[in-house]
Formats: sequence, C-alpha cells, structure tokens
Amino acid sequence: MAEDNSKQYIEVRLGNDLYGIEIKYIDSIIVMHNITRVPKAQSYFLGVINLRGEVIPVMSLSRRLGVDENEFTSATRIIIIKPEPQSAPVGMIVDEVNEVITLDEADIQKMNYDENDSASAYSLGIGKLGDNLINILNIPEIAGKED
Repeated sequence: MAEDNSKQYIEVRLGNDLYGIEIKYIDSIIVMHNITRVPKAQSYFLGVINLRGEVIPVMSLSRRLGVDENEFTSATRIIIIKPEPQSAPVGMIVDEVNEVITLDEADIQKMNYDENDSASAYSLGIGKLGDNLINILNIPEIAGKED
C-alpha cells in the first residue's frame, strides 16, 4: 500500500538554469507570437497575444524571477499557464522546453529562505534528477501575485 508521492513537471531552461513547472498548471505550449505591448504594465509583462480568439497576457519568466534574459531563438516558447482552475490563463516565455520529468517528494529538497524576500516564494524547492538540479517553481505565486 505504498502511496505515490511523485508529480510530473515540464523541465524548462532559462539561460543555463533548469526549472520545473508542475504539469497540472500547463494549458498548452506554443511557439513565439507577436506580442502587443500594453502601456504602464509591470516590467515583467511584455504585453498580450491573441490565442484562438482569447487575449492572453504574456510575462517574461526571466524578468519575473530576476535572472538574465536571453534573446528569443527558435527554441523560445510561450507556456500557457492556468494557476487556478477558474483563473484566466497567463503566458510565460521560457528559453526552451526540454521534457516531462517525474520527481518524488523525496527528490525535492525544500530551501530555507529569508521570509522577508518576496522572490523566495517563487520556489517550492530544488529537485534532483540524475546530476541535474531543477528549481521547482511555485506557479500560483508567480502568476497570481502583483508586486
């Protein structure tokens, strides 16, 4: 009667770092679109796209996390996220989408952060997969909170 404590994640790359997004939050993964700028939006929001008749705000995940941004390439993707079942979708730009991975809870180490650091809420811990370390992202926190 072993309990299954594993979850599936999409492994994405931002620069040289690997991040994991729990698969339950992902609506779709699309190639880059033309992004329409929106005046006076937060610096990490690049604008909006029209996806199948729906206007979706798009953020730079690199800017949101405060890591160096790279140029868009043919591997750059927009991941359409639904942070909550009834919430509006949000697009997140990543440098590359690699693969679906499965991690057990035992493979994820919780990190001790300074609770006054708002960016620390963006990570649920560090997953170990072979020799790779994957930062597991807290999608509701990243997509839902306004600074």
